[in-house]
Amino acid sequence: MSLDLNLLRVLDVLLEERSVTRTGARLGLTQSAVSHALNRLRYMLNDELFIRGPAGMQPTPRAVEMGPQVHAALNQLQAALAPSDFDPATSERRFAVVAGAYAGAILAPPLAGRLAEVAPHCELLIAELANDVLERMDARRLDFMVGSVLAAPERFARETILTEELVWVVRTAHPLFQGERIDLRTLVSVPHVVIARSLPGLLEDGGERRAFVSRASWEDAGAFEAALASRGLTRRVGVSVPDTYTALAVASRTDMATLIPRRLALLSAQGGRVKLIDPPYESPSVDVSLLYLRERLAEPAMAWMRDLIRAIAASL
Repeated sequence: MSLDLNLLRVLDVLLEERSVTRTGARLGLTQSAVSHALNRLRYMLNDELFIRGPAGMQPTPRAVEMGPQVHAALNQLQAALAPSDFDPATSERRFAVVAGAYAGAILAPPLAGRLAEVAPHCELLIAELANDVLERMDARRLDFMVGSVLAAPERFARETILTEELVWVVRTAHPLFQGERIDLRTLVSVPHVVIARSLPGLLEDGGERRAFVSRASWEDAGAFEAALASRGLTRRVGVSVPDTYTALAVASRTDMATLIPRRLALLSAQGGRVKLIDPPYESPSVDVSLLYLRERLAEPAMAWMRDLIRAIAASL
């Protein structure tokens, strides 16, 4: 079977965008040209490939199965034909970085600003953490992940780029938190906002569990609960939320307290909405890591972007 590479490119982008309109915009094609390419692929592969639904173009099992291999093959071909160096001033490359609410608030703004200065034609895509993050990195759909990654498969490099302290946050006018020193008993006298984002186990082929562990929240590795247990105290969870921004919003508008990264708390404190409280117990710091496929450092663009992210993080 002889396939036009342009058809495979349409398939690749359509798998990511799930929209004929957005795929056409990405590739500089009309909607009718994208639809024509999709029809040619359907005929050649004897499969519908995509079915239109309420949430957009949904891929068939055959399209899902083909996707990672098609994407990897296109990337390998592009790398083989690309110049041996990378010029950020002229490149139109798209960099995709997985980042949660914390990294999106702390790292993304200065990174985007610096990228606009030194690589004005490049695009920065900030993507959310999802179950298939490693598969998408393997397929080169994602370049980097920034987060509290505790362990990863050997094929991935994991570098600590930030060390973060945790602080408790309450609204500025909270009636119980006006003194200079806050003790543990006062801290547990109010309900808490807990950040709890589950990340289901991810499986390798063959059913073996991945050696991948990502911190699901900004809880301090059990230090707070251990301090409570040693004093015979318990706390009450008022609400559980999926991210730091939601926790901060709830704490700033209620009489609840929440534990979040200091850098993020300081951003909010500048607006006078919240007050920071150092933990009245021994609280460990949290390492923020940069994750990427080791072999991709051979790509000049990847090495350049890795160095840029590290430099931005070092300046924070």
